[in-house]
Amino acid sequence: MKKISKFLFGAYIVSLGLISCQHDLTSLNDDPKHPSVLPSGNLLATALYQSSYYMDTPSVNYNNYRFFTQLWAETTYNDETQYDLVTRNQPRNHFNRMYVYSINNLKSAKKALESESGTDEVINNKWATLEIEEIFIWENVVDTYGDVPYSEAFDPDGHLSPKYDDAHSIYTDLIGRLDDAIGKISTSSKGYSSEDLIYYGDMSKWKKFANSVKLRLAMNLADIDPGTSKSAAESAIASGVIDSEESSYKFKYDGGTFVNPVYDNVVASGRDDFLPSSIVVDLMNSTSDPRRDIWFTKVDDEYKGGVFGPKNSYEYFSHLGASLIASTAYSQLLPYAEVLLLEAEAAARQYSVGGTAENFYNKAVEASMSANGISATDISAYLQNNPYDANNWKKSIGTQAFITLFNTPFGLWNINRRLDYPVLQVPSGSNTTTVPHRMPYSDQEYVLNKQNVEAAASAIGGDKAETKLFWDIY
Repeated sequence: MKKISKFLFGAYIVSLGLISCQHDLTSLNDDPKHPSVLPSGNLLATALYQSSYYMDTPSVNYNNYRFFTQLWAETTYNDETQYDLVTRNQPRNHFNRMYVYSINNLKSAKKALESESGTDEVINNKWATLEIEEIFIWENVVDTYGDVPYSEAFDPDGHLSPKYDDAHSIYTDLIGRLDDAIGKISTSSKGYSSEDLIYYGDMSKWKKFANSVKLRLAMNLADIDPGTSKSAAESAIASGVIDSEESSYKFKYDGGTFVNPVYDNVVASGRDDFLPSSIVVDLMNSTSDPRRDIWFTKVDDEYKGGVFGPKNSYEYFSHLGASLIASTAYSQLLPYAEVLLLEAEAAARQYSVGGTAENFYNKAVEASMSANGISATDISAYLQNNPYDANNWKKSIGTQAFITLFNTPFGLWNINRRLDYPVLQVPSGSNTTTVPHRMPYSDQEYVLNKQNVEAAASAIGGDKAETKLFWDIY
């Protein structure tokens, strides 16, 4: 991984005063005094790092997914567990990281790719890589905020005040774009090499990842647009989704120049601010889940999570285990186990996906536990005592997702909002009336793109954390 340090972050550094969507973002890489075009691979590497780090970071200054899903409790402060999303400007910070540091780099990479040499197959594979990664980030943005600037956000003709597109229409477009990108892939040829920090040019894995993103989009549409959901899910699975831990989408850090964001915020910060919450720890205690030994430490010979909402005393509760806080740990952004849970849900909804919900549920548990070094004997015992419940499949899959995706909080947030299990309660003293269903819009947009952001807020039912996304209808 150290070989990437010479070009990672090489794209640009942008002043925070310039990172609203109202600007022509494609111009931010231009230096009129020293005109040059960065290689598309450098821009890809930067976007992969930025998007991976900031989708996964537990920093209280960014996405707060671990608090939206109530996986972590706090000690020193409790603003985040009280859902204060104003003081630290989390909506602005995440918005900027995804648009400017991630999507914009991929847009610039596509432009640079136009003048680069290679066979048609390799160029197509590189373009597909950039396109699939861009769509993956768009899915994060839409599922975080709802309606967002999309069609005009990176318009080369320069919309200084881009409109906010309807989230449902963005979903439809993203699925179509995925189909086009998948169709361009040649699995017999390579794409990028060392600059591809996820799959290193293995286009069969990029194809599986693209289909898995399509499956995630499809399942979010299940309640609002069941026809599209069913056809998209079935075609994604038939084409081939992530089917092993090795094909999971995860970013590996070198532990030196670049370190895992959980390590940054739990270890390198030198602070003792976070604990696993009692919500997840108590649930795992009730089933004697063997993953506790890997994910948590013991206090007084037991696993004890912190209370979600108030401040906790760090020394009186279990802490995060070594595998989660290692500087070289992966950012698990779309793991095999999540794909299996999505397939289980598709099967439970009677989609034709080549297996039963119970089978996919069991395989999801096996994948999660195997990846964490749990023995086959312990896996079998757990499944025997905690079987799939076809009579309440939403609770069964949703509860298992809550545990299995403990270290994939954004993917879990999607499933929890869609299936509503486990039922999460707003803590006493919260700044919201419900557990957040979305992130409010960036405050900068109200200064720089006021008319459009206000129209979007009105269209979705109010720019509040309590406002549900278009697909979250129950």
